[in-house]
Amino acid sequence: MQTPVVFIHGLIGSLQLPELCAAFAPGRALAPDLLGYGAQRQVPAEAIDLPAQVEHLYRVIEEQFPGEAVHLVGHSVGGAVAMLFAQAHGERVRSLVSVEGNFSLDDAFWSAAVARMSALEAEAMLDGFRADPGAWLARAGVAVDARSLGIAERWLAQQPASTLQAMACSVVALTAPDGYRDGLRRVFASHPVHLLAGARSRAGWHVPAWAEQAAASQTQIADAGHLPMLERPQAFLDAVRRALQLA
Repeated sequence: MQTPVVFIHGLIGSLQLPELCAAFAPGRALAPDLLGYGAQRQVPAEAIDLPAQVEHLYRVIEEQFPGEAVHLVGHSVGGAVAMLFAQAHGERVRSLVSVEGNFSLDDAFWSAAVARMSALEAEAMLDGFRADPGAWLARAGVAVDARSLGIAERWLAQQPASTLQAMACSVVALTAPDGYRDGLRRVFASHPVHLLAGARSRAGWHVPAWAEQAAASQTQIADAGHLPMLERPQAFLDAVRRALQLA
């Protein structure tokens, strides 16, 4: 039976993209909403942080794939969630694919900016994105077309600003200490970890030398930046599937 694949979204949006789950055996891929997002958006901000997301993810995986080890594919902040999950529940992880996941505060510069905002400033920021999703995509280097615009609109509606701030504050608090990187080293030592990035944004992803040496594979997706699942969806999917086949 095919090992289940669990996609973990980043600070904004969702990875509930039809082509992702459709590429795997029926019922063997999952892209759950984290706390504060989508179907979970009513969860109060005070109940949201990265450890809470790990335990939420564990409950979802146990419900959908009881007792099974899974492949985790985490994008950006979702990469940090995947790493923390592997530390807390390592026996339930077959491999990890980190899609420009956070290694340090250098990778969390936007989270750090959001964490410093007042509630009103965060609301105004998100309202501005929602008012012009095409401009939000363009700033991320994504070509604006009907597909990407529709996804951007859904992603920007996926969470309230309070969720973004709660997650951003937790990212800053958890990824700053040296203990976070010590935990990452333990994950690399105990599980296959694959590094996946957009070629345009790879230089800005602060992967330490030890992680590059320990990685099971490294892949750059040509003509893509931080959101390769939007810019080059088939190339992104192919890269994920190659990594999972190696695992």
